[in-house]
Amino acid sequence: MIDTQGNGLVFLLCVPRSGSSLSTVMLQNHSRIFATQEMWFLMNLVDLSRADARAYGGSSIIRQFYQAMVSEDHYEKACRSFALEIYNGFLEGSGADFIVDKSPRYYYMLEWLDRLFPQSRRIHLQRNPLSVAASFKKVNRHIGAGFNVMDSFNSSKLNMNAIDLTLGLSRLNDYFIEPHPYAYELKYEQLVLDPQGELEKLCSFLGISYEQGMEQYGQFVNSAKADMFYSMGVGDPFLSTHREAHQGSVNNWKSILDRQEVELYCRVLGARLFHRMGYSEQLAEAERWTGVRVDDEPDQEVMERLWKQLEAATGCRWEPSYRMSAPDNDAGSLSSVPRDSEKELSGSPDATREAMITIRQLQTALRAAEHRLEHGYTEQQRLKKQLASAHHKLQRIKSWIPFAHQISAWASQRKMVRGGKS
Repeated sequence: MIDTQGNGLVFLLCVPRSGSSLSTVMLQNHSRIFATQEMWFLMNLVDLSRADARAYGGSSIIRQFYQAMVSEDHYEKACRSFALEIYNGFLEGSGADFIVDKSPRYYYMLEWLDRLFPQSRRIHLQRNPLSVAASFKKVNRHIGAGFNVMDSFNSSKLNMNAIDLTLGLSRLNDYFIEPHPYAYELKYEQLVLDPQGELEKLCSFLGISYEQGMEQYGQFVNSAKADMFYSMGVGDPFLSTHREAHQGSVNNWKSILDRQEVELYCRVLGARLFHRMGYSEQLAEAERWTGVRVDDEPDQEVMERLWKQLEAATGCRWEPSYRMSAPDNDAGSLSSVPRDSEKELSGSPDATREAMITIRQLQTALRAAEHRLEHGYTEQQRLKKQLASAHHKLQRIKSWIPFAHQISAWASQRKMVRGGKS
């Protein structure tokens, strides 16, 4: 069972089209692992407090409730409890004691993952960025959606595929830049070249033994696990046409992307990221093919424009160059207590619990007061504008009064001339 620190939970982190479906369909064949297609529900939880508009209304009330009444610590604990119910519900009756949450775009909330489940295992799935872009184009063409690197990068509207290929890719590489005991790097190209060897190493990282034949996913298509996996209908639409890993997609980007797309994408990412990911040879091949030398640094203009589009659409806030944080074995009940106060609270469990309750109450009261002050200031500004508008209208009405007197006098004179007849 997954515990509150995330032991037994495995996140497969990557951008879409990196080979996560292939990795997952192999992992699910292990008797001790429950793995299915994309879950995504944690992204819904992290954005729950933003309270998008609903037909039944109440969005402003919900936002005020989360901002003024629910502390960050309380909110995280509630989300953790919900997630544990979901994860452990999947494990019940499965015979497995590990669960793999494979959800591309979890790069959106890496800081939150670290706080929610600090001791979870995290697999960083890497793939040549040019192959990732080619897979986007191939799959979107297959489903009739269409995709072009040039158009997606130059669009004035948010395009999440462009975010995946740039900000998402860069953010994940910042996150995993340093070795970490709970992190493991898996290369897509190595996985399809030597599936058994890579799975043996991956199982060792998870602390379990490799099971013979788990990489031959075509042998398990009639199992209950496979039924659940394919019933989701997401991920690689070509996966079910093969029975085991093949190398056909390893270096086919030149047959799918055109030279302009390759040149633009490499320039936007910058050579440094290719080198850091271990794809220097692929970058050199792209430079020879396009005849353009790629600068080390990314195209900041494009990156900043894409970031502004994402921020405007989601309101997300990322820590710059965020890295995977070290696990805190003391995380939990005392996570929000200052370090110098922990010794004072460590003597009595009852005293600790009472102190924590008091702290949370004070934090909630303070946040509510801050919200009221902010709301009061906003309301004051609104009333000032309303008063100014009313004053302006009043002045306009007064300006008409002399003219009204003139009309009244003219009407009286005309009445007198006509002998008092109107």
